[in-house]
Amino acid sequence: MTSDDAHTPPPVPEPARDGDPSRPAAGRPARGSAGRRSPGGAFGRSKPRQGRPSAGSAEETSGGKLRLSAPKLRWGLLAVAVGAVTAAMVTLFVTGFENDSGLEAHNPAVAVPAGAEKTFGTATRGDCLSWTAPDRSDLVEVDCADKHLFEVTADIDLSKYPGKEFGPGSRFPDSLRFTELKEEHCVTAAQQYLGGKFDPRGRFVVGLMYPSPEGWAKSGDRKLRCGLQAAGLTGAASAPLPTSGSVLDNDQSKVFAPGVCLGINQNLPTDPVDCTQPHAVEIVATVDLGARFQGPPPPKEEQDKFVEGECARLSTEYLGGPDVLRNKTLTLFFDYIDARSWLAGSRKLDCMVGKGADREGFAPITGSAKGEILINGQAPVPPPSDGRYTPPPLPGAAPLPPQPR
Repeated sequence: MTSDDAHTPPPVPEPARDGDPSRPAAGRPARGSAGRRSPGGAFGRSKPRQGRPSAGSAEETSGGKLRLSAPKLRWGLLAVAVGAVTAAMVTLFVTGFENDSGLEAHNPAVAVPAGAEKTFGTATRGDCLSWTAPDRSDLVEVDCADKHLFEVTADIDLSKYPGKEFGPGSRFPDSLRFTELKEEHCVTAAQQYLGGKFDPRGRFVVGLMYPSPEGWAKSGDRKLRCGLQAAGLTGAASAPLPTSGSVLDNDQSKVFAPGVCLGINQNLPTDPVDCTQPHAVEIVATVDLGARFQGPPPPKEEQDKFVEGECARLSTEYLGGPDVLRNKTLTLFFDYIDARSWLAGSRKLDCMVGKGADREGFAPITGSAKGEILINGQAPVPPPSDGRYTPPPLPGAAPLPPQPR
């Protein structure tokens, strides 16, 4: 058994126009002074919570640099977390190998042990598979209640494919052809497996496993296995994440446990890392919108109002006090659940803390927000306490003018 990757790096995120996250506005930097709306402000507008200090609005620094607004940071996080979601609701993620240098590689000369081929050849719809070896040579079937890396949604026999393309003696397909086969068969299989409730922005992505070149040539194996995997934030560039329980029984919301820190690369979040390592954000809580909303998808404004209050309360509990965010110059971020995800059954969102970088993205933070941290290698300097409180501009909210003394 082997697999391959076809991955297009996500575009550099920009604010969405008119609240549509699929239409990035190119070349429009956030405007920072108070009282002017930042581009992307329509992306999930909400009413600011009164009585809390500002924790990261867009502003001009003394050097003339523009500090990124919360709406743009939110869009940056959303873009990297979701990736480029196509109209077919599928990413170009197919499981792949890594060589010693960490680069994705495909070596047609690698022979897969018979044990792995046997497990792959007998796996059927509803089975869960796992492995520990980088080349997946120790592939085994496990109980879906246990940790696993792949859940089979369909098995496809290419020997029954029309024409001679996959007939006896045919050439082993390249990665592009396997990606086409994944989109032709596996996307539909995932939808059917989940009863039409696949969340295109959720934690699971469509995957494909196929025979090794040796199995293809010598054994005539033409069976494919479509499946679902829990993917990291960097898509095909990251290994699938272990998950427990069948996708059929799981909330597909893309959330992480409180205390998890998401790494940083080029100012954007990556996969989880130890919080002692540089990271973009730290998860402080998870909010279940199902506890507040029933029925059809709630408007973003209503979601924002509810999630803001919950994130404020839960972050205070997590950090140990209401002034920790302000004193550490951090900002509280959260996303929203769109209609497609809501109809697929996703109900949960993460509350995250981080620090906006100049221009775009996030600044690297070292250490957990519960303790001592460094931002860009420097300890944060608490702002002076002059008795004034400015409501924080939450994701999508316009910066407010200075408040009277």
